[in-house]
Amino acid sequence: MVRKKVQSLRCPTCRNLVLAGSENFPFCSERCRLIDLGKWASGGYVISTPITDPEMLESIADEHSRKKSDGGDESSEHER
Repeated sequence: MVRKKVQSLRCPTCRNLVLAGSENFPFCSERCRLIDLGKWASGGYVISTPITDPEMLESIADEHSRKKSDGGDESSEHER
């Protein structure tokens, strides 16, 4: 007899056990899914480590310099 391992994890919102085949996986319910979405929308979740990917840093720097050259740097306009 071969047993299949059932994959499961804890709901990120309420910590209840959720099976991988569940309709709302990885959440246990629609309610927990919406609570999590609300946390994202309100800024409750943040990336805690700085960006260290060289390509990502380069693209951010390029975007910033492009905005400055286009006169689109909104922070400098508000200071004037």
